[in-house]
Formats: sequence, structure tokens, C-alpha cells
Amino acid sequence: MPHPSLALEGVTQVLADGRILFSDLHERFDQRPTALVGRNGVGKSVLAAILAGRIAPTVGRCVRDGRVHYLPQQVVPSPTDSVGDLAGLGATLAALARIESGSCDPDDFERVGDRWNLRGELQEALRAEGLAGLAPETPATRLSGGEAMRVALAGAWLSDADFLVLDEPGNHLDRGARERLRTRLRAWPRGLLLVSHDRALLREVERIVELSADGLASHGDGYAAYLDSRQREEDAAQRQLAHARAERARQRREAVVLHEREQRRQSRDRQQRRDANQAAILLDRQKERSEQSAGRRALLRQQGEAQAQQQVREAASRIADAAPVAMFAPAPASAAQRRAATLDGVALPFAPGDAPRLSFAISGTQRIGVVGDNGCGKSTLLRMLAGAMAPASGRCDVHVPVALLDQTLSGLSPVASALDNLRAAAPAMSEADRRMRLAQLGLDAARIAVPAGVLSGGERLKAALACVLYAAEPPQLLLLDEPDNHLDLASKEALERMLRDYPGALLVVSHDDAFLDGLALDTRLQAGREGWQLTPW
Repeated sequence: MPHPSLALEGVTQVLADGRILFSDLHERFDQRPTALVGRNGVGKSVLAAILAGRIAPTVGRCVRDGRVHYLPQQVVPSPTDSVGDLAGLGATLAALARIESGSCDPDDFERVGDRWNLRGELQEALRAEGLAGLAPETPATRLSGGEAMRVALAGAWLSDADFLVLDEPGNHLDRGARERLRTRLRAWPRGLLLVSHDRALLREVERIVELSADGLASHGDGYAAYLDSRQREEDAAQRQLAHARAERARQRREAVVLHEREQRRQSRDRQQRRDANQAAILLDRQKERSEQSAGRRALLRQQGEAQAQQQVREAASRIADAAPVAMFAPAPASAAQRRAATLDGVALPFAPGDAPRLSFAISGTQRIGVVGDNGCGKSTLLRMLAGAMAPASGRCDVHVPVALLDQTLSGLSPVASALDNLRAAAPAMSEADRRMRLAQLGLDAARIAVPAGVLSGGERLKAALACVLYAAEPPQLLLLDEPDNHLDLASKEALERMLRDYPGALLVVSHDDAFLDGLALDTRLQAGREGWQLTPW
């Protein structure tokens, strides 16, 4: 396929609740490596699924010229999935195994085609992803989130597709895997559409397409040019808003002056009518003409004010301000003097018997970045500190209220709305305060009322974050497992600002160096070949 492409022709998507997610999209994605960006909730993942043929648009169509391989944002294996299934190759591997066992079924031969060495190819792809110990039949449920994504990526590179559609493939990947992903993306020879907020990955593409409430806007000169263009557009929008506000203020000042002038005119007219020696019918006609003229002038003023107000609203709507994030009440003043947690000779659950033990204390205001390769136990450590599992040996004592925001957002009910989830977490909070807190996280009145399961990944994370931060008993030990995944750039920056001001103890897992560097951390807890090491950040 020399020129694979994906084309949107008048695509509109309407959600189950009647909300129009996007409308009348026309765009062609050619062989140039392209990134799809946009704010949380704008519909990037839905559009990616439409482009990949996983869902049909409400209106319009998507024309696919070539075979498309799609990697969704969430790689969640079913209980029966193997590594081969997770790589998207399970059916072909099964057909190959049947042929090797004597099958003569034509369907099996058609399924295998010329890929007689597929098992070896998958083993080599897994080795290249740092997963040499995995076999195709290994149960996928044994994998960490990062390992599952690496298996799915290995399947993508082996797919021989004409077009890859990858939705946030950098999520959950450690540093080495992210670097391998960048290398693979640079080497991919055919069509590529990447949905991402990862600044390092965005620098690898030739073209940026932004999805917003206004539709799709294409920027063809790479990420740096896109940022420059966005900054110019926002600067122009700010100037337009300032001009519209100044015009509205002028209209209001002028209205006050004209109103006062009208009052004086009407007072003079009334005085003149009292002093005039004219027939009553003539005086009434003069009064009527005066009132009609005054009414026309008032109507023109009202129309001018309404137009000025509309211009302000339109100018404000063009400005993509970062969603503000408010901080909850500070921890008690004694937090600095108390210990948040103590680990003494702890062996993590599922760790090998000879794995090094952990012994350290966490002070009431300590800020720890937890780093290490996928599968080393970072998420397990956080779950143990949260009380979700016991250590295999040793003691883990947590002395303060604790809250965990895990990768799967398990504390968020998918069938309840964001508002209902927060109501359950903070029953004493007033309804107005709940709505205000969610709005401060960038969730509007419409989105907080729908089931959390239908929200975008970034919106779900914000709802889960609200439930953690504003719980009835605010945490003094906050455990965050890759909280920057799924967030758009503006929300990620807002989260950085908020966490810098967090007054309690903090443990955060992330593979994004820029994000961790923005949190004012003081301690690094790193898992490596020699065990866990605590060093200054």
C-alpha cells in the first residue's frame, strides 16, 4: 500500500446523553507522522476509534485506505487473555499451533498466511521491549500496566498495518520503554496517528492536528511551530478580549451619560409644557413625540450594550485558559513533627524471596518521587502503604490518614456521576461546594452529571482526584500512581502547581521527568538491581 490514508467526510458524533461531541469534521491523514491533540473531554479518543473503524460516527463517514492497527488508551487484559492475545496475535498463533499439531483446516492456513515464524517474531519483539522472560502463552493478568502496554506495542510493530492509530501509548511506560517508543515511532515507515500529551513524543511527529470545539485545525510544521502558532492565537484572543471589554465599558459609560442627559431633557420638557400657553392636545402630541424619541434612543443603547456583551462572550470563548485547580485546607500544623509512615524490614507482596527489604520512615511533609522500571513494585508499594495489601514480611505502619489515586482509578465508581462520587466521599460538603470543587478541576455542570465511566480518561482522573482531595477526612499522606497520565498539557501544569502547594507527605510515581521536576520533591526512592535506594532529589 504505497499511500495509506484516513479521511473524515462530514463526521459528527452525538453522545448517548444528546451532547454533540464534535460536528462536520473534514480532514485527511496521510503518511506523514501526525499527532492528534486537544483538551480533556473534547473527543480525541472517540475520534481515534472512529478513524480506526472501532465505532461508527453518528453522521458522515471515515474512508480508510489500507489496513489499520489500533491501540486503545487503556490496555486491560481479560482474565483469559495470554500475552499473544494482548499483542493482537492470539488467533494467528492458535491457528499456527493447530497446523503444527496436524490440522488441515483451510481457515487455519488462511489465518497464518506466510507468517510461519510468528511465534519467533513475537519473542524477538518482546525481547526488544525488555520482556525477554515472557512467552506468548503467559497469562496477561500477571503483567503490570507498563508491561501490558509494552506487549500491546510489540503487537503493533508486528501488525504489518498500513496505518497505526495509537492512543496515549506512552502512558505507564518507564523511561527505557519511552525511549524505545520514540525510536520505533521515528522508524515506522507507513501511516501513523498518535494521540498524546507527551511533549517528548509530540516532538517526533511532522504534523499536529488539534481538536477543539471549533473543529480540527492542522499545523504542518511540527510541535515547536504548533506551540508558536497557539501562543500567537492566544495572544491575539487576549487582545481581542481586552478590546471587547474596553468597548463594553465605553458603552456602559456612554449609557450612563446619555441616561443622565435624557433625564435632564425630560425634566426641561415637563417644565416647558407647564409654562407653555398651548392647547392640551398640542402638549400631548409633543409629549408623545418626546417619549417616542427617548424610547428609540434607549432601544439603540440597549442594542449596543447587548452587542458589546456578546462580543465579550465570543472573545472569552476563544481563550483556552488552563482549568484552575483549588487546594484543600492545609494539614495540621503538627504534621511537620510527626511521622506519616514507617517501614521496617518490609518485603513487598509478589517480590522474589531474595528481594531486598525496605526500611525507612516518611516524615509528615516529606515529598518522595518513586522511580524505576515497569514491574519493579512501585504500584505495589503504594497499595501496601494505602492498606490495600499486607507486606509479605516485615512491618508497614501508617500513622496518618492516607489516600491513594491508583492507575485504574479504582476508587471511582464508573456507574455513578462525578458529583455522586464526590457526594459519597464528602457527605458533609454542601452541594454548592461540591459543584464548585469539580468546576475548579475543569468539569462543567453537564459532565459532572453523567456516569463517570463515559468520561474521558483525563476527566475521570480529575473526578477521582476530587474524591481523594476533598474526602471527609483529608489525607495527610497522598499516594499518586502516575497521576499525569491522560491529562492534557494545561491540566498537567495545573496539577503540578497544586501538588507543589500540598502541605502533607507525598509519594508520587511517574516516568515523566519534566512532571516530577515540577513538584518540588526532596527525596528520590528508586528501585534498581541493588534494591531500593533513598537519595536526595
